[in-house]
Amino acid sequence: MSFKAEYIWIDGTEPTAKLRSKTKILADDAKGADLPIWGFDGSSTNQAKGHASDCVLKPVFVCPDPIRGGDDVLVLCEVLNTDMTPHESNTRAALAEVAEKFAAQEPIFGIEQEYTFFKDAYPLGFPKGGFPAPQGGYYCGVGSDEIFGREVVEAHLDNCLKAGLGLSGINAEVMPGQWEFQVGPLSPLEVSDQLWVARWLLYRTAEDFGVAATLDPKPVKGDWNGAGAHTNFSTKAMRESYDAIITAAESLGEGSKPLDHVKNYGAGIDDRLTGLHETAPWNEYSYGVSDRGASVRIPWQVEKDGKGYIEDRRPNANVDPYVVTRLLVDTCCTALEKAGQV
Repeated sequence: MSFKAEYIWIDGTEPTAKLRSKTKILADDAKGADLPIWGFDGSSTNQAKGHASDCVLKPVFVCPDPIRGGDDVLVLCEVLNTDMTPHESNTRAALAEVAEKFAAQEPIFGIEQEYTFFKDAYPLGFPKGGFPAPQGGYYCGVGSDEIFGREVVEAHLDNCLKAGLGLSGINAEVMPGQWEFQVGPLSPLEVSDQLWVARWLLYRTAEDFGVAATLDPKPVKGDWNGAGAHTNFSTKAMRESYDAIITAAESLGEGSKPLDHVKNYGAGIDDRLTGLHETAPWNEYSYGVSDRGASVRIPWQVEKDGKGYIEDRRPNANVDPYVVTRLLVDTCCTALEKAGQV
C-alpha cells in the first residue's frame, strides 16, 4: 500500500510569491516517520537559472489532506539550496532565528486573512459591466442579494478544520465576494506555516467551484475597502501589563521602524493604506484605542482589562506571514527587553 503526500512550497515570484505543489507517492512504512526531502526545477519557479536549476524541498509542517482524505497528507516545505542552506527566497529561516531568540517572551499571533473571489474577470457578485450597491450591507451579511461565495467559504473552513489547522473564525467582508478567515492564536512559526497551508487550501477548494481567490490588496479601485491581513500580536508581558502594551505600540513608531515594516508588508501597500477605508496613511504611524483608522489598534477591551494584545492593521492580504511575524517579534520584543518588561 502507499499514500499521497502533496508537497507545497513558496516560490520566488516577485513582488508577491506564489504557492506551488506537487504529489509524491510514499510507501506505507513512511507513515509517522520524517518525510523525505525532495526536489524541483527552480528555473520554472523563479528560484534558479536553467544551468543549475535543482532546488530542495525540506518538509517543515505536515497535516492530513482533507481533499483526498484517507491517509494522504499535505506537506509544507521550506526551500533549500543543494548544499542544504536556506534559499534566498526562504523567509521562514530568518523567522526561525528570531522566534528562537525571543522564545522566552512567548510571542503569539492571530492573523486575519482577507481575500476576494473572482469569476470571469469580475469580483464575485459584481454585475458584468457595472457595479453593485455601495459597500455597507455586505459586511457579515446574510441573503443571496448581499452574500456571494458562501458555499466556497464553508467548504474551505471545513477543509482547514479537517486538516487540523488552528482557524478561529470566518466572516463576510465589506465588498461583494470578499471574505476573511482568522488563524491563531499560535506561535510565530505555527501561525505562519498554517496560514500558508490555509491559503493553499483556499485556492485548491475554490478550484472545485470554478472561482479564483486573490490576495490583491486593492482588487477594485474606488470607494471599496482593500484586503488586509490584520496581525494581532502579544507577548507574555503584554498579556499581563498595559505598560507593555504601550511599549510595544510605541516601539513600532520609533525612528525608521514605520517604513521598515510597511515596505515589507506586501506589494501595493500604498494603494490600500490611503488614510481612507479604515486605514492609516502608509507614510504615517499612529496608534490608538478602538481606532480602526490608526496604524495599530489597541482594542477597547485591552484598555479596560489593562492587558492583552495589539492589532497591526497595516499588513496587506498578500503579506508574507514569515516576514510580518519576524518584524513584529524583533521590534516589539527588543523594546520590551530594553524596558525590562519581560
